[in-house]
Amino acid sequence: MHELSIVANLFEILEEKAEEAKAKKIVLVKLQVGALSGVIPEFLNTAFDIYKKETIASEAKLVIAEVPLKVQCQKCQTEMIKDDYVFICSKCGSTELETISGTELLLEKLEMEV
Repeated sequence: MHELSIVANLFEILEEKAEEAKAKKIVLVKLQVGALSGVIPEFLNTAFDIYKKETIASEAKLVIAEVPLKVQCQKCQTEMIKDDYVFICSKCGSTELETISGTELLLEKLEMEV
């Protein structure tokens, strides 16, 4: 479960940001998790709940915004959301697709009390 190491790295960032802001506690953490990021949101949530105990984020809520896989065909320029992960253009049949979004793992928002 590599989500635990991801959360450990996330907490390094959270603690650094909280220290910079002289925050007393972290109340909300919002992440963007792409469909092809290799991260399972449910495991990430569980890891966050385990890791946050006895930290500045012990009462924090984790919100995960799942980002779908969006691609663009390089032949016909059609943009599409892929649910099946089959990299074939639904319009022209080309396999020359470029990923636009869906691989990210981003800290989108952090709310703290100072």
